[in-house]
Amino acid sequence: MKNDTLRVKATALSRSSFHGISEAKEIAAIDLGSNSFHMIVARIVNGSIQVLSRLKRKVQLAAGLDENNLLDQAAITRGVNCLSLFAERLQGFSPENVNVVGTYTLRSAVNNQEFLRQAQAVFPYPIRIISGETEAEMIYAGVSHTQPEQGRKLVIDIGGGSTEMIIGDNFTPLLVNSRSMGCVSFAQQFFSHGEISEENFYQARETALSRIQDLAVEYKQHGWKHVLGSSGTIKTVHQVIMGNIDSDGIITAGRLDLLIERTLKSQHFNQLKLIGLNEERVDVFVPGLAILSAVFDTFDIEQMRYSDGALREGVMYSLESNFQVSNIRERTAEGLAEQFDIDREQAQRVTESAILLVKQFTNWQVPEQAEELKEILLWAALLHEVGLVINHKNLQRHSAYILANIELPGFDKEQQNLLATLVRYQINYFKLEEIGHFSRYHFQDIFNLIRLLRIAIALNKSRQATECAESITLTIEPHSNAWFLSFDENYLRDNPLVENDLAYERLQMKEQGAEFDFK
Repeated sequence: MKNDTLRVKATALSRSSFHGISEAKEIAAIDLGSNSFHMIVARIVNGSIQVLSRLKRKVQLAAGLDENNLLDQAAITRGVNCLSLFAERLQGFSPENVNVVGTYTLRSAVNNQEFLRQAQAVFPYPIRIISGETEAEMIYAGVSHTQPEQGRKLVIDIGGGSTEMIIGDNFTPLLVNSRSMGCVSFAQQFFSHGEISEENFYQARETALSRIQDLAVEYKQHGWKHVLGSSGTIKTVHQVIMGNIDSDGIITAGRLDLLIERTLKSQHFNQLKLIGLNEERVDVFVPGLAILSAVFDTFDIEQMRYSDGALREGVMYSLESNFQVSNIRERTAEGLAEQFDIDREQAQRVTESAILLVKQFTNWQVPEQAEELKEILLWAALLHEVGLVINHKNLQRHSAYILANIELPGFDKEQQNLLATLVRYQINYFKLEEIGHFSRYHFQDIFNLIRLLRIAIALNKSRQATECAESITLTIEPHSNAWFLSFDENYLRDNPLVENDLAYERLQMKEQGAEFDFK
């Protein structure tokens, strides 16, 4: 992201009018999947979605679908009982604020109307059975509304009965496909007794390859910049990689091969013990792993990041047209600014100073992350005072707690943790060893971001009483990483409070073994 873009975003946010907190509106989104039923209850307030609760039940609807696509009564009963539970939570909701979609198993079942009839007796909200293409589009919407990646994306979702593959630009899907292969249906077909062998695993993998190989050429021709995977199977693979291979959780072809190798050492589901693998998901993990391996092979995927947004988030965002915006983080920051009544003028002052400093900074340890790090510094500068809503004392701790624990669409977990870390150490004394571990970011880059934010805040601690420094030169000695600030002649003499705050910062950096001076 260019520095001019940073400035435009900061200015737009700080100048947004605030006419009081709008009335909250509660909504619910329900995904009747082949393996699990999911419900999200949220409220829309100040243009932002706040998730109030999530409810998930393993129903395994697909397990009740026979070779003639007839859904047996046991599966219908499991589904209806789950909807009865959901209905308890939704008491008082009007139908227009509840969006319920049925996916692969319900659209495949020849007696799906019987399911709907029985469900209507306990669940007073309309259920819409959607096509595979509509499901794919909603999955893409859920990923796009919750993840930070911009530009062209390939999104993969492996569900209980089907797998969706979507290529899109920002919020617009370009290619959508849904194929009949899911972790529950493949578990029944290839691992019916929970037995694991090379023969049944690779038979499942070859079957998955045969069902998607016709898509390879067109998808590769479109190309993509990012690959994201959503839903339970990919989440579980991500967690197992975090627990057994690398804490970054990134899925690669090589790491999948390692997981397959370890999986095939077990002869039965109940023997498979891997850190991060929940016992309730063992029966769908193995067939899901075979499908995911086939997807990687078909599309020559190098790496995939897990997205915690999927179909139900797409269903949720479809309830409100106001969320169709091009910058998720801007929407998120705007919502927080209104929710916590941030002093926008002060946020703007700190952000302007941060931009002035960071555009002169070039000492990145990982240069390819520079634009991402600059943008997170921007959001830290804009949101560093959210903790004032609790108390001015220990502002930095309150701000960090809020940003670490609140829903932040547009930021993945590592970015959210970095944002919280920056505001946690924005002022006062701290120790380097207190800064947590990050799998993606270099420690020195994190420390440098903290220094930049602290200086930007120090330059504006007196708020409106401070005369804005229009020219600041940041010089960094490349070998010692000593920082030096120089101002226009007489600026520090005319602004003694700024000089005092910078002198305090000089002492704090000295405690960390970092040189900092100014004139």
